[in-house]
Amino acid sequence: QVRFVESGGGLVQAGGSLRLSCAASGSTFSFNGMGWYRQAPGKQRELVAHIDSSGSATYYAESVKGRFTISRDNAKNTVYLQMSSLKPEDTAVYYCNFAPYSASYRTTYWGQGTQVTVSS
Repeated sequence: QVRFVESGGGLVQAGGSLRLSCAASGSTFSFNGMGWYRQAPGKQRELVAHIDSSGSATYYAESVKGRFTISRDNAKNTVYLQMSSLKPEDTAVYYCNFAPYSASYRTTYWGQGTQVTVSS
C-alpha cells in the first residue's frame, strides 16, 4: 500500500524559505524516482522537480531552477523540497508522488498535499 504524506507548508513572505517533506509508506520508495508537483488555483497540476532513486540526478522546472532543491533520504522513506527566494507565483498546493517516468507512478497516489502561500 503506497501512501504519501506531505508537510511543511505555510504562509511566508516573498523572498522567504520553506522546507517541505514527504513521508512515503510502502517498500518501493528507495527503488523509484520521486517528484514534487504543485497545483495553483485554477491551474493544472505541474511537475516542479524530480530526483532519481539514488539521489544523484535531479530535474527542475525552469520556473524554480536555482531556487528549489530536491533531496531524499532513503533510510527514512522521505523526500524533501527546500524552497528559497519564494515568489507569490509559487503559491500552490504541493504534492509528492513517484517521478512521472517511474513505472510506479499512479494518479491514484495523490495525497492531501501541503499548502504554500507566498505573500507579496
